[in-house]
Amino acid sequence: MNTIYLDNNATTKTDEEVVKAMMPYLLESYGNPSSIYKIGRENKKAVEDSREKIAKILNCNPSEIYFTSGGSESDNTAIRGIAYSYKNKGNHIITSKIEHPAVLETCKQLAKEGFEVTYIGVNENGIVDLEELKKSIKPTTTLITIMFANNEIGTLQPIKEIGKIAKEQNIIFHTDAVQAVGSVKINVKELNVDSLSLSAHKFYGPKGIGVLYVKKGIQFNKFINGGHQERNKRAGTENVAGIVGLAKAMELSYQNLEEHNNKIKKLRDYYVEQVKEKIPYIKINGDMEKRLPGNSNISFRFIEGEGLLLNLDLKGICASSGSACTSGSLDPSHVLLAIGLPHEIAHGSLRVSIGKYNTKEEIDYVVESLVEIVGRLREMSPLYEKFMEGENK
Repeated sequence: MNTIYLDNNATTKTDEEVVKAMMPYLLESYGNPSSIYKIGRENKKAVEDSREKIAKILNCNPSEIYFTSGGSESDNTAIRGIAYSYKNKGNHIITSKIEHPAVLETCKQLAKEGFEVTYIGVNENGIVDLEELKKSIKPTTTLITIMFANNEIGTLQPIKEIGKIAKEQNIIFHTDAVQAVGSVKINVKELNVDSLSLSAHKFYGPKGIGVLYVKKGIQFNKFINGGHQERNKRAGTENVAGIVGLAKAMELSYQNLEEHNNKIKKLRDYYVEQVKEKIPYIKINGDMEKRLPGNSNISFRFIEGEGLLLNLDLKGICASSGSACTSGSLDPSHVLLAIGLPHEIAHGSLRVSIGKYNTKEEIDYVVESLVEIVGRLREMSPLYEKFMEGENK
């Protein structure tokens, strides 16, 4: 049975061209970039060339690019580093209720350390309330951190407008763009972004490598001590192969961005329409226009997301649930609760995130499987039975 992978918001398959670009730095030019001999110098050049490529895509200076282990480290470093660097000016941070745990847990920890955190709400489609953002600003506000695109419902935030509000109030603006990079054109200057996080494995690059962009003049504390790598901000021998792979993956993504987006959006829309047509009692979550092209999040009433996932897995289909139960928690997604879904509906949500390797034939098989699985699970559901009795009265 072939695996049908529809969880590209979680991670993506590494592109073969990316792997090819990485191989010389694993097998041949494997020196430490801090060394002065030839293979060390070669690796140092590879790191700096990659930094320049990434900076060009984001429209920033190469000196504003710092390599990290991924999105979580970038988020942690940006938020904690900026918060502590500007603590003498204020201790207030604004974020949203639908951020990734890398942001929410960092803010929660900062709150225990004496910082004040405001969590602004979102509308039913998952878009932040700009008026609430404006009203939340205080004289002590030093940082706003709002994600670019949501990892669960794919909603794109009004980043440029948020950046403008922050700039007018002289507040630093960080965005977790882990889900957006590779799917959305990002010009940090036009968007008024002061700091941005990204991770290679979300756009067909390798795992374990990411970037933190910090605008020149913005101060942030380092949180890894040791050597003087990354302009004395991030100690540790550079992951040269990963850095090269990240830069190559970004190049490939933005060379074919429109073509890539059109293809997966067409497949995503086809999937959603087929599900709407063939399965009753569903709810589509998130804004269908201001959304990542491959993302869909649908709640199937009267069933549990975990049961849905396990049955899909038996058919070789990989997707994601709107429930955190598979991660050891019985709570439904905080994102789905934030957009107003009741617990019982949020528990039955399925995230399908389509990528460049998916096909229409795969989508047809997935929809066919969903029709069978949802029907079978509902037949076993007391809630569904009770609902149907009411419908038939």
